Amino acid sequence: MAAASCLLSEDQFLCCICLDVFTDPVTIPCGHNFCKNCITEHWNVNVAWKCPMCKEVFTTRPELHINTFISEMVAQFRQSALQEACSSSSSEKQVSKPGDVPCDVCTGTKLKALKSCLVCLVSYCETHLEPHLTASGLKRHQLIDPVENLEGRMCTKHDKPLELFCKTDQTCVCMLCTVLDHKMHNTVPLKEGYEGKKAELEAEIQQMIQKRRLKIEEIKQSVGLSEEDADREIAEGVEIFTSLKESVDRGLKELIDTIEEKQRTTEQQAEGFIKELEQDISELIKRRTEVEQLSRSEDHLHLLQSVQCLNGAPPMKDWTEVSIHPQYDGTIRRAVNQLEEKLSKEMKKLLEAELKRVQQYAINVTLDPDTAHPTLILSDDGKQLNPGDIQKNLPNNPERFSLNPCVLGKQSFSSGRFYFEVQVNGKTEWDLGVARESINRKQDIPLSPDEGYWTIWLRRRIKYKALTDPPVRLSLKSRPQKVGVFVDYEEGLVSFYDVDAAVLIYSFTGCCFSEKLFPYFNPGLNDGGKNSAPLIISPVNHIEWTDHF
Repeated sequence: MAAASCLLSEDQFLCCICLDVFTDPVTIPCGHNFCKNCITEHWNVNVAWKCPMCKEVFTTRPELHINTFISEMVAQFRQSALQEACSSSSSEKQVSKPGDVPCDVCTGTKLKALKSCLVCLVSYCETHLEPHLTASGLKRHQLIDPVENLEGRMCTKHDKPLELFCKTDQTCVCMLCTVLDHKMHNTVPLKEGYEGKKAELEAEIQQMIQKRRLKIEEIKQSVGLSEEDADREIAEGVEIFTSLKESVDRGLKELIDTIEEKQRTTEQQAEGFIKELEQDISELIKRRTEVEQLSRSEDHLHLLQSVQCLNGAPPMKDWTEVSIHPQYDGTIRRAVNQLEEKLSKEMKKLLEAELKRVQQYAINVTLDPDTAHPTLILSDDGKQLNPGDIQKNLPNNPERFSLNPCVLGKQSFSSGRFYFEVQVNGKTEWDLGVARESINRKQDIPLSPDEGYWTIWLRRRIKYKALTDPPVRLSLKSRPQKVGVFVDYEEGLVSFYDVDAAVLIYSFTGCCFSEKLFPYFNPGLNDGGKNSAPLIISPVNHIEWTDHF
């Protein structure tokens, strides 16, 4: 028998209700075995006379008798398990170590607990566990592998073991809970609840893993696309800067050639002058020689007549005003101006390409009437915004601006890039940009990034400012008729463009976005009709860009 008992496992003697080794095992007519107390309480609480295992329902309450054979087998199994545990504990001396559950009864040196009792709420070592294995009254107590915090395994309301799992409320309950607070709820044994919850958690974790794998693929794909964009940007940059470098090199060569040509002309002119002067000197030396010869003659008449002949010789050139002036004045300035003109053309091409790149992120923006100040006049299609003088009677909802004539777009963004264009021609003042969701809409708050606004404005027809802290005055060569607004959420960038001139007006950089961003519009006050022109959002299909970008 001892040899046979070694082949038995604890699973063969577990009650499916309490999930512990049988105590007073009984067999019901369908052949399944349970602790006598467990099946009795189960029938008192749940559907009467129904087997928890096979669900067979009996017409009359079965009479319960202790199954002596299983009872003896259980006792032998307990004894064998105890001997094995005691043998193991003796070899290890069972002194409680960090991480072990100590015996609650030991005084002085705490020994390692072998079992915990759900009835006594006490953990026992080998010595102190023996009464639970021998005393008839304690044999009925439910023993489990040693655990800490036994109080947590008891129902705080009924002071009973948590033996069931309520699927309805997703919580562990005791037998009395199923009669009272969870009477009509779907309750199952802890093991079944554990298996269900385990499967549910595994499925949820698997789903989370799958989502993250998909996100990895998405990121890898984005990196691939980014790499293609980077290669294209590098190629375009190399092409543009090579062209610029060639322009500079050509300009420098032309400048050097011009200066050298002027130097050669100067040298040739100087050589001509020197040759003429040397000829004059030779002629003068000749005349001086003739004068010296005449001065030796005593024939005064002949001398005077000869001097008159000398005076009648062709006159020589007056060299008083003759000089060499290098013709370099303005040469470098003219060369730099020509180079600047070329560079301006190249820069214009570069800016046009940049604008086309951001225009590919154009989105269909419409105005949100629920945020509009009561004086504003919005078109039915949400694309046109006029300042008004009459305050309409509108609900003062939390989203609506109460003091300033502002309105937000319906569309919000918390990632990626987006772009929109607004016609501003004919206006004397306006504000444009983006704002975060949590901005104060009920008070007169200065527009700045600290307050959640990234905007530029026009005042008095010609004064442009970027509303940083403090504001930056903008010097523009021309008045924009259409303004483009581009946002790169992850990059922390908000840029404004003069669309017609393809010129960057201003960029907010290094922004830290943590909320949704909304397009922001303020057409300014009507000002007696001087500023009555509307702000008009350009439809996406009117924003043109080439397929190359």
